[in-house]
Amino acid sequence: MRTSRLIAGRAWLPALLLCAGLAAGNPAVAADQARLEVLDAGGERLVSLSMPEGEGWCLEWNHSVEGFPVLDCYRHRQGRMVLERSHLPDFAAGLDHIPGRGRQVSDGEGGYWIEAIDEAVPGNAYRLRVGAMRVNHRLVVDGERISLSRLAENQPVTVRLTTPPE
Repeated sequence: MRTSRLIAGRAWLPALLLCAGLAAGNPAVAADQARLEVLDAGGERLVSLSMPEGEGWCLEWNHSVEGFPVLDCYRHRQGRMVLERSHLPDFAAGLDHIPGRGRQVSDGEGGYWIEAIDEAVPGNAYRLRVGAMRVNHRLVVDGERISLSRLAENQPVTVRLTTPPE
């Protein structure tokens, strides 16, 4: 009899923790929030961050030849993922401004920003083949960096903005 009670008593703990977790996480509130997510090739969520209307983030990585950081910066605008601007510290291989796509402005340190790109990302998502740690793809949100290379080195991921249903 004592053994049965211990087993039955143990079942209460996971149930209690599950209920407490659901209440603390408040799924009703979470469903009403836009999120920036990174999914692996199997659809497993690697990163999930609240991304309210008007907030922004950057994808940063080290240039594969020169090693300096490059940035593509996005914003959540009216339910859309919008590429706003890019920072390119040099005119190295593959880094140049395409005339008619934004406006090139000096960063005052030998590099430049391409401002006012303002291109909506189709489907609010894009595929990225995450680089090795040498490249170190990372999300930059509110000054914090999340290394995608640590989470999915040399793997394809999907970066997406999810918005609540209207």
